[in-house]
Amino acid sequence: MKQVTTFFLRMAVIFIGIPVLALCIFLVPEIGNVAAKLLPKFAFIKYLVFIVFDASAIPFYFALYQAFKLLSYIDKNKAFSEFSVKALQKIKYCAITISGLHVLALPLFYLFADKDDAPGVIFVGLVVPFASIVIAVFAAVLQRLLQEAINIKSENDLTV
Repeated sequence: MKQVTTFFLRMAVIFIGIPVLALCIFLVPEIGNVAAKLLPKFAFIKYLVFIVFDASAIPFYFALYQAFKLLSYIDKNKAFSEFSVKALQKIKYCAITISGLHVLALPLFYLFADKDDAPGVIFVGLVVPFASIVIAVFAAVLQRLLQEAINIKSENDLTV
């Protein structure tokens, strides 16, 4: 049963990564071109869009790799180990990095909202940073719980 569950989660991790790759390849250049057309005064904005969105894909894929490693630790019955704690810590740092990069892009959303007179664009720009912070907090909570479980387990091993 456990192998089937982790296999399903591995496939979910892979299927999460595929649309993000497609977005980076196809949608990010279009967003950059639209940004350059909407704001001709800021010609460099096209490259800024490329940098922010493609740079945030790097920690995203690193976090997916860490999730994949975490699932392999579960398969090897090493879920309650320091390796799992380190993987959760790296996932937390990746989520914080993604959030920080997208917060840096919020002025771009403000410029778009000002140009099109659509204040809802700013809220759209807040979706990714907010989701990343939620993931970072969740990973931090899991990391702390796992560390406490490891500590309790090691104390129990010493008493037996």
